[in-house]
Amino acid sequence: MMPVSLASELWSELKRYISTVDRDEAADTVVNLLIDNDVDIEEIKSSFKGDAEIKRALSQFTEDIEEETEEEYEEDDDNY
Repeated sequence: MMPVSLASELWSELKRYISTVDRDEAADTVVNLLIDNDVDIEEIKSSFKGDAEIKRALSQFTEDIEEETEEEYEEDDDNY
C-alpha cells in the first residue's frame, strides 16, 4: 500500500492540473480511496494538513458517517 505521505505529495503536484471547479470532487475521490484502503482519518488529516479541499472532503465524509449512524440508531429504535 502507498504511504499516505506519498498520496499527499501526489495530490499536491497533480491538483494544479485539475480545474478549480473540479477540485472538490477530486478531493472527495482521494479521501474515499484512502478510507477504502483502511487509512485512518487522523493519518489523512495529519498528512494533508493545510489542504483546504482535502479538509473539506474529510469533513463531509465524517458528517456523512455521523448521519448514517444516526439513521441506523433511529431504525433500531423503530424496531423496539
